[in-house]
Amino acid sequence: MLDSLKQKKNFQRIKMRIKTGDLVKVINGKDKGKTGEVLKTIPLENRVVVKGINLRTKHVKPTQEGETGRILTEEASLHASNVMFFSKDKNLTSKIEYFIDKEGVKKRRLKKTGEVID
Repeated sequence: MLDSLKQKKNFQRIKMRIKTGDLVKVINGKDKGKTGEVLKTIPLENRVVVKGINLRTKHVKPTQEGETGRILTEEASLHASNVMFFSKDKNLTSKIEYFIDKEGVKKRRLKKTGEVID
């Protein structure tokens, strides 16, 4: 699917405000209300993979003789619009905005509280 997205003429990369390692809360879907750490971002599809959220079971057949099949559980991706940044210190969710500090460095902060993330 990624190759088909890259081949489009008017393709633009989606700018994501959520990054790998951020703590997010699911705001929509079957796992609504759960929090987890972002393991991977997929900017081309505007999706994120969150630890312990949106688990899928995968049945794996044995590949060699004498080996048994197994059932794996792995995280599937979520659309980035279904998660929101979660602040552990303030215990709230908030949108993220970018700003340039006094030294001229671009940083992120929470819109609700003004807390600087990085």
